This record gives sequence, structure tokens and C-alpha cells, in this order.
Amino acid sequence: MPLTRDQIPIRAAQELRDGYIVNLGIGMPTLVANHIPAGMDVWLQSENGLLGIGPFPRESEIDPDLINAGKQTITARPGASYFSSAESFAMIRGGHIDMCILGAMQVSQEGDIANWMIPGKMVKGMGGAMDLVAGVNKVIVAMEHTAKGAAKLVRQCSLPLTGRRCIDMVITELCVLVMDPARRRFVLTELAPGTSLDDVRAATEAEFVVADRVGTMRV
Repeated sequence: MPLTRDQIPIRAAQELRDGYIVNLGIGMPTLVANHIPAGMDVWLQSENGLLGIGPFPRESEIDPDLINAGKQTITARPGASYFSSAESFAMIRGGHIDMCILGAMQVSQEGDIANWMIPGKMVKGMGGAMDLVAGVNKVIVAMEHTAKGAAKLVRQCSLPLTGRRCIDMVITELCVLVMDPARRRFVLTELAPGTSLDDVRAATEAEFVVADRVGTMRV
């Protein structure tokens, strides 16, 4: 069976490493904060000026003044630091963020990403995604494989691009795909339990390569 929407962030959290500074994008990626492996020291950063985001608050812990870049109420872990958005973007643009996990509306077979607007729909702003995909060491997309039956992994993005050739890994409810820089194609390395290669191919427009050994996604 494919993973549920709530299980995709659990698999994404397995890519975290001790000591990493990580930015979580708006939407599904924010849930990664609730699934940091026990004993692992990870510092979550938000573009609006916080390093040290904790898990989402219980009702009794909600502070309306403490929010992330998506305007969700959050908690701050011991040792957290607050700063201006200018300093926050200096961290991102200076290459000081180890990893970001973003959502996407489309990802192309060459690793382009479109995740900031749909033409004709109201846009609040492009946020920090363009800076993140350009300045962060490893960029992961955590998203659902299709949208209303339409493929989100495509040959070429039809929506306005956030960045070109910048995605290192894609995690969906069906599989894990890792970019091979030499071939400029994603390599399928894991399948969701009970999901077949044919299932992935039927839901994917993009060309991809299949690894010699394909593992099973663990959640």
C-alpha cells in the first residue's frame, strides 16, 4: 500500500543527520519536526528568523507570537535563537544550511522544481524557496506523487520554475528517487510496501532509472 500523507514526513525525517541545520518548507514538510529520530540533535531553521524550532505545540503551549514562515504556531527548543529575516537569508545564501525539505507542485526529470505559484491564482509571495534551492547543500522534495490524478513528476515543468537542476531527492507515497548528477535523471531506490514498479510508472510522466537493488520504504 502507498504511504499515507502523514507517513511521507516520517520517511523524510530519516534523511536527517546529527548536528544538521535544516529548513522545512511550508505544508507537509513542516511535519518532519514531529519525527526527528530519538537522540538526534537537529536544528530547524525558519526564514522568518528562528533557529531551534521544536515540535508543534499542544493546545496549552500555543504562543500566537511564535510562528514559522508558513504562519503556523510552533515551539522553540532550549537554546533557540531569534534574529531578523535578513540574517536568516544570509544563513541560507551563505551555504550554512545543511538540508531543506520542500513541497512541490511539479518536479522535472532533470531536477527542476516549481513550487511557488500557479498562474491565475492569488499568490501571497514567493517566500524563501528560490533562495533555499540555490543556497542549501541538499534539497529534498516531500510531496504526493500526483495531484487530482495528474503526474507531478514530469518531463518538463509547465508551471513557473523555482529553480533549475537543484533537487537531490524526491520522497512520495509511492517511492524514493535520488538524483544521479551524471545522468541528470532520478534513480528509484525504494518502493512503498506493496507498491510495484508498474504502479510508479503509471503515475509518473518523467523518465527515471531503476536501481539494481530497490529497497522498501520504512515508516
